[in-house]
Amino acid sequence: MPAHEESSNPLVREQAHLAASRAALRAMREDVQALDIRDVTANWVNAAVLQAQIDDRIKALADLSHTPLFFGRLDYLHVVGAEKAEGAEGEQFYIGRRHVHDAHGDPMVIDWRAPVSQPFYQASRNKPLDVDRRRRFGYTGGELTAYEDERLTDPAETEQTSKLLQAEIERPRVGPMRDIVATIQPEQDEIVRSDLGGTVCVQGGPGTGKTAVGLHRVAYLLYAHRERLARTGTLVVGPNRSFLHYIEQVLPALGELEVQQATVEDLVAARVEVRGTDESAAAVIKGDARMAEVLRRAIRSHVTPPTEPVVVVRGSRRWRVPAYEVEEMVGELLARDMRYGAAHEALPQRIAHAVLVRMEEAGEAPDDRVQNAVARNPAVKAAVKAIWPAVDPSKLVLRLLTDAEFLAAHAEGILTCDEQKQILMAKPARSVKSAKWTAADAVLIDEAADLVARTHSLGHVVIDEAQDLSPMQYRAVGRRCSTGSATVLGDLAQGTTPWSTQSWEQALFHLGKADALVEELTAGFRVPREVIAYASRLLPAISPGLAPVQSVRETPGSLAVREVATAELDTAVVTACEESLRHEGSIGLIAADARIPSLSAALAAAGHSCLSPGEETTAESRLTLVPASLAKGLEYDYVVLDEPAAVVDGEPDERTGLRRLYVALTRAVSGLVVLHAAPLPERLG
Repeated sequence: MPAHEESSNPLVREQAHLAASRAALRAMREDVQALDIRDVTANWVNAAVLQAQIDDRIKALADLSHTPLFFGRLDYLHVVGAEKAEGAEGEQFYIGRRHVHDAHGDPMVIDWRAPVSQPFYQASRNKPLDVDRRRRFGYTGGELTAYEDERLTDPAETEQTSKLLQAEIERPRVGPMRDIVATIQPEQDEIVRSDLGGTVCVQGGPGTGKTAVGLHRVAYLLYAHRERLARTGTLVVGPNRSFLHYIEQVLPALGELEVQQATVEDLVAARVEVRGTDESAAAVIKGDARMAEVLRRAIRSHVTPPTEPVVVVRGSRRWRVPAYEVEEMVGELLARDMRYGAAHEALPQRIAHAVLVRMEEAGEAPDDRVQNAVARNPAVKAAVKAIWPAVDPSKLVLRLLTDAEFLAAHAEGILTCDEQKQILMAKPARSVKSAKWTAADAVLIDEAADLVARTHSLGHVVIDEAQDLSPMQYRAVGRRCSTGSATVLGDLAQGTTPWSTQSWEQALFHLGKADALVEELTAGFRVPREVIAYASRLLPAISPGLAPVQSVRETPGSLAVREVATAELDTAVVTACEESLRHEGSIGLIAADARIPSLSAALAAAGHSCLSPGEETTAESRLTLVPASLAKGLEYDYVVLDEPAAVVDGEPDERTGLRRLYVALTRAVSGLVVLHAAPLPERLG
C-alpha cells in the first residue's frame, strides 16, 4: 500500500481502514466455511483430517471484537525490498495479530511476526530501519479512538515516551492474561525472534514480561517454522493448573490453537496415580540428579550373564550357541549403553544371527524370515527372559523405595545411608496400585521408563517458572525436547521450592541444553517503581548478586504499609479490599495458606464473594483470594497482602519463606497495600 498524505481527519480514515479490515477478515472466514471437500477426498479418513484442518482455520480467523485487529502502522521511506531510488514512494503497512488480505489478495493487515513488521519493535531515531513514521493506535472496547505518531527521520522532533504504549501496559487486568504484542520492547523482540534451533534461557525479575516473551516466542516459531512444528509439536510447561488457566488464552488470541499446555506432574503422571506427599528432605533427595544413576544401576542389575548355551531345534537339526558367545553379545550391548528395552529386543536377533551363521556354514541358505523365526524360538525366548528380562519401571522404583538392601546395593557411593533411609517408604506398599506415590516418585518412574524406552521428543518446549524445578524434573522436561529446543523462563529470586535451582548453568545442564543462550531482562513494565524497590530489599537475602528490576513506571502512592492490632487484622484486610474495589481492575488478596480460611470467612461475613486463583475475573467479580503458594506468575491491578511474617513462617526455612514473600509483594500492577500485626521481616523494616 503506497503511503500518501493524511486526510483532514486521520482518525476517521484509520477507523474506516479498521472497518474494511474486519470486513475482509469476515470474507476470508466465509470463504473457508464455504469450502466443499466432498469431491476432493479419497476416503473418510482424509475427509476427517481435512475437515479438522478447515475447522482450525475457521477458529484462527475469528474476529475477536474486544481485541484490536491492528495496533500499529509503519510508513516506510521506500518500497520494501526494492532499490532505494531517490524520489521513490514508500509503502505503508498496518501491523496486527494476524494477516488479513482483501478480495484481490492485497494485504490490509500484516502479521506482527512477518519480517516487514519487525521495525515496529526495533526501529528508533538512531536506527530508523527505513521507517519514516511509526503510528500507534489506542482502543476503547475494541473501537479505535486515538493514534500517536513518531517521525523517526525528522530531526526536529524530540523523542518522547509513548502515552498510548504506557496506557496499554497499565490497562486494567480483568480476565485472563492477555498478549503483549502491541507493547513488545526491543530487547524482548530479540528473544521472541531467536532461531528455533537454539535454546534460550530468560532470567527476568517480576514485571519484566518473561512469561509473555516465552509465549510470543512460541507464536513466532509456529509462524516461521509451521510445517516442522506441526510434525513435532510444541508444549508449554507451567508450575500449576491455576497458572496455565491464567495464560491459556494468549496463544489463541494470536491465532495459535495447537500448543499443548501441562505441568510437570501432568507429563509424568501416565503410569501411576499420585496420592501421597513427601517430607521436604525426602523430596530434595528424590529430585537430586544422582537418582538417575541409582536408577540406571538398578535397571542394569537385571542383566544376568548366561551360564548355559542356547540350543535351537529346527526340524532334525540342533544349533548350539555356546554361553561364552552369548555373553560376548550381552557385553557388547551393555557397552553400547543402549536403552534397556532396545537391547532386550536386539538380543534375540543377535542370537538368531549366530544360528544363521552356523546354518550357512553347514551349507544351508537361510533368509531374514528364518532369522526372525529363530528369534521367536522358545529356546531363544527363554534364554533372553533369563539373561535380559523385561523391566516394569513402576515396579522397579517401588522395589527401590521399599527394599532397603536393593536400594543400598545400587545407591552405594551415591547416596549416604541417611539419605537412603529418608527416601524409603515408611509403610511399604504391596503393589504398584496400592502404593501412595508422590510427585517426586512419579518423576523417578518417568526416568526409569526412559531408561527402558526413549521418550518422544517435541520440536519446542517452553518451561515457565523454571527456577522451581528439581534436577530430576529438568531431566523429565529435557526428555520431551531432546531433539528439539526450549525456552526456559524464570527468576532465581523467586525460587520457592526446597530444591529450586541455584544457577541457570546447573539447570540447563540437567535439561540437556548446556549450550543454551542466557538472556537477562531487567527493565520492569508491570510493577510500579515504589513497589519493586520495596520488594527488592529482600534480594540480598534471597538471591545475592542478582540485579534488581528497574521499573519504568513511577506511580506515586502505589505502596502503603499499615500496622494494625492482631484482633483487628481480618477487619482491616476486608476494609483494604473494599478500598481497592473502588478502583477499576482486578484485586488479589494474597495471604499465607494457613490464613485463607479465616480471611474467606471474614470476606463472606462482610458480603463479599471471591474467586480462586486462575478463575477468570469479570466486571462483576474482581476479587480473588490467593494462597501465597499459588501466587507465582499471577498479576492483579491491586494487591492486598496479609501478614508478611505468616507468609515467611509458612515455608520450611527462612530463605524459602522470604522468596515466597518476594513473589507475593510483586504481583501488583497499580497498587499494593501491606497489612501486618506481627513485626515485618527484618529486611523490610
